[in-house]
Amino acid sequence: MKTCIYHCLYLFMLMNISILFAILVVIRLGILLITKGPRKMFKSTQRESPPTCLMDPKLGTHGYLYIEDVRIHYVSKGDSDKPLMLLMHGFPESWYSWRHQLKEFSDNYRVVAVDLRGYGDSDKPSGISQYKMDKLVKDVKQIITALGYSSCVLVGHDWGGAIAWIFSGLYPEMVEKVIVLNCPHPHAFKKYLQTNWAQLKKSWYMFFFLIPILPDIYVRLFDMKFFDIIFRGTKGGVLTNATTQEDVDAYKYLFSKRGSLTGPMNYIRAALLCRPESTTRGKVKTPVLLLWGCRDLAIEKGQAEKCKDYAEDLTIKYLHDASHWVQMDEPDTVNLYIREFIQK
Repeated sequence: MKTCIYHCLYLFMLMNISILFAILVVIRLGILLITKGPRKMFKSTQRESPPTCLMDPKLGTHGYLYIEDVRIHYVSKGDSDKPLMLLMHGFPESWYSWRHQLKEFSDNYRVVAVDLRGYGDSDKPSGISQYKMDKLVKDVKQIITALGYSSCVLVGHDWGGAIAWIFSGLYPEMVEKVIVLNCPHPHAFKKYLQTNWAQLKKSWYMFFFLIPILPDIYVRLFDMKFFDIIFRGTKGGVLTNATTQEDVDAYKYLFSKRGSLTGPMNYIRAALLCRPESTTRGKVKTPVLLLWGCRDLAIEKGQAEKCKDYAEDLTIKYLHDASHWVQMDEPDTVNLYIREFIQK
């Protein structure tokens, strides 16, 4: 009974915070409408064909897996008789975020970068409950099996990292080594969010995404300038200019279709609104490498050390000049650290 009451109070608090952010965003949109004008503000380019980079054969072969309730799109590079390295992206990304790693590790692994459910060319089931952590973890288990393997080297960034943490705790026999990029263990993040004001401020967008429709409109303003800002902008984007305009256009293409942002936003809604079902007791037993770009405007660096409470064998490597998009920002350094770790 107490648990239900606490959960109701928690949801009530979340909705009030979300409404506050919605009001602030509506005010900002009104100001932009007056200062920029509706034509510029709601400009939208028709993107009928994918940019060439998304079809580059040097990155691998496209394919689909039909697992229990979704079809998963993936790109694979490397012979099928090699061990599996499975790559899982974050928000708002796709398999393409792993372009540097697909080429780097295919000599020794069959490297497979997936579009997680709700993203890219993978199926996009409707409903917030379809994006609960237990569904995401179940997908990973079935993906590994469908590819013909019983275990893998598991690599995840951002939300993909959160899935990697939980999956490794639940199915240690299916994970040889874990590499997580700029993502704390979900339990560490939850505790940190409750006690750290700086992280709470950085997580404003999570509360805003609880509001329907408005976040989708906001991301699409000014011809999806949101993606220019996060992947090439000076405020929070890839800091080393390692991305090109074609790279950004690839993300714009993937998210240009109506409804393509709903699934990714539902990850956040499910995490905040739904009670977790996939939980781990004790520490992750599989060796974990945590790579952390220190100039991350979304996640506080202090959470990296907190992850030691959730892993028996944790190695942390800081990339002091990298942003949240660390595998794109400093791919050579990231690849070096991964290679050193998997060869131990």
